[in-house]
Amino acid sequence: MKTLRYRSRGQEVYFLEEILEKLGYNVYVSNYFGKDSHAAIIDFQKKNKLVADGIVGLKTWSKLIEKEKELIVFNDKLLSEKDIEDFATTYDLEVAVVKAVNEIESSGKGFLVYGRPRILFEGHVFWKQLKSKGLNPSDFLEDRTKDVLYSRWTKKYYKGGAGEYTRLEKAAGMSDLPEVHDAAYASASWGAFQIMGYHYKKLGYASVDHFVSEMYEHEREHLAAFGKFIKVTVFKGKPLLDWARAKNWAKFAEGYNGSGYRQNKYDEKLQKAYLRYAGF
Repeated sequence: MKTLRYRSRGQEVYFLEEILEKLGYNVYVSNYFGKDSHAAIIDFQKKNKLVADGIVGLKTWSKLIEKEKELIVFNDKLLSEKDIEDFATTYDLEVAVVKAVNEIESSGKGFLVYGRPRILFEGHVFWKQLKSKGLNPSDFLEDRTKDVLYSRWTKKYYKGGAGEYTRLEKAAGMSDLPEVHDAAYASASWGAFQIMGYHYKKLGYASVDHFVSEMYEHEREHLAAFGKFIKVTVFKGKPLLDWARAKNWAKFAEGYNGSGYRQNKYDEKLQKAYLRYAGF
């Protein structure tokens, strides 16, 4: 590809700015390399450990095209209307109910931009998971592991996004014991609906690695795991699925989110979303 820089013109600039727009940059797509594209390229170069000179040469072109391809893979993993309809049929739910739950209870897109499922690693769960496997968490506790292993919940070590994989990999790599690996992966919540890994057995997965591999496949697998979860999780004497069918938003929200649902008004948000999708 032709080397481009501020004030370059031509079809190559148009192609460049199309890629930048796909990657989330707010640039004006045209045949002219303006200040907006210059700033976007410098930001892209910084984030991808390239020389931040604003010049689009071979290395920057290669990285841009690589990221665009990864983004295409990511977009192929998103839920479709048919996925929602199929789920509604499988679980005997109104489509409007499924859409409302997907909007409110889903934490957003189920994947990071480059194709890995969204996760949140919980160090206090890791502590409990190690104990459940007959291991003493204190044996693994040191300064370098204090951000992934602790006895009480805290959010101060959350990194979000890809940073959660850094925490997960640190936890899993604390020992060569397979129990440590399994405990680590069971201690993260996965995908659009943030289902905890330790639920794998009651949801019918052969192992936590089987569950994780499914989460890598597609958002429809996130939705499938969510369906299994609300079918087998009982709250106030009924599966969460029954509360969803009855459109009892308060019971469903409390069973899924805990008593804090009131503070976040999950029940009210679910009802409003349902009415909107149902056309009321």
